Amino acid sequence: MRNVDAAGLGIGDDYPPRIMGVLNVSSESPYDPSVYDDPGEAAEYVDEELIGEGADIVDVGLESANKKFDVLTAEQELDRLDTAIETIESVSGDAVFSIETRYHEVAAAALDRGFDMVNDICGFADPKMPEVCADYDVAVGKMASPPDLERPGAIEDVDDIYDALELNGVTEKTIIDPAFGGWSEDKTTADDRETFHRLREFRGYGHPILVSINRKNFLRELADRTTEEALPVSLAATAMAVERGAHVIRTHDVKETRDAALVGEAFSRDRVRTPEVEELDVTTTGAASRHLDRLGADTAYADDTVVRSFEVSSLDVEAAELLREEAGTYGVTAVETGGDGGSGTILLFGTVGALQRLAAGVDRDPIAPALSAIVEGLPEP
Repeated sequence: MRNVDAAGLGIGDDYPPRIMGVLNVSSESPYDPSVYDDPGEAAEYVDEELIGEGADIVDVGLESANKKFDVLTAEQELDRLDTAIETIESVSGDAVFSIETRYHEVAAAALDRGFDMVNDICGFADPKMPEVCADYDVAVGKMASPPDLERPGAIEDVDDIYDALELNGVTEKTIIDPAFGGWSEDKTTADDRETFHRLREFRGYGHPILVSINRKNFLRELADRTTEEALPVSLAATAMAVERGAHVIRTHDVKETRDAALVGEAFSRDRVRTPEVEELDVTTTGAASRHLDRLGADTAYADDTVVRSFEVSSLDVEAAELLREEAGTYGVTAVETGGDGGSGTILLFGTVGALQRLAAGVDRDPIAPALSAIVEGLPEP
């Protein structure tokens, strides 16, 4: 996993989770607590509510990305940049300042005037954006998005997120964002939940991961909460996101989110990491496939990377013996429980591929139904 330096702030597996607080200088933004058009008031908010409560990064938005609003042009965003610049010049606290934009002209102007990094909500739909970020040698968040500057994050199919993240490549300092939220009419909360369930797969790109899940609909719906009531579900998801590999958490609730992220970090999996060896965080065949693809290897091997364990019970002596014999033939370990006499219960350990081959190769009753149930119960990649 690549680490990224964002104006001296380390982001990646070798660093604690980073908190990205949000400031909007866009009057149309829907979340009022973060919206300011007066630079002095905005700076006070940043110092007290963001940096003062633990934000490492302050992400400044010039316009709302809500799909119900018209998209501003680059010139219109530039007209709002003065307020953002005056704000960050008035801030007394120390943080990395990120400009949220989809336009390379705005990114360049902001970087020239004191911003430290870029958060591209259209994921390099502007093909000059990666060039600008590389030339300025800055970190850049790349949100999965169609190749259309007017449709940020509007990916309807979860599998298309991966292609979107590859749009116009990446820079050495790219941080990827799988784009949670209702960015289009066709995207559902179920799609967001599937994306969250598969979050570890995005580690396969080898770049740090940014997630923006604060008070999002896919979490609120689970607990039947309004936006104002949704902090608890956001914090639960934050801890889970960090445990699954997220490195930057974008939020309006800095203090609480920081605490949740630290809990997630404390209970994350320990992995071997030396200059020569990195243990990959792989728990699904989908995650393995992403790593294999990144490294130019055959993704067909993904099924043989993840070990699953099953308890098969209520077998008679003959069936248990048959399962033990057949399992070894296909590379699956079968252990009978209950001592010398046996108990009719077998523990099976094997990769997804080995279990699939065992089920396909053994069609004899009474073990065939159990093997079929195992294969049918294996999750999709």
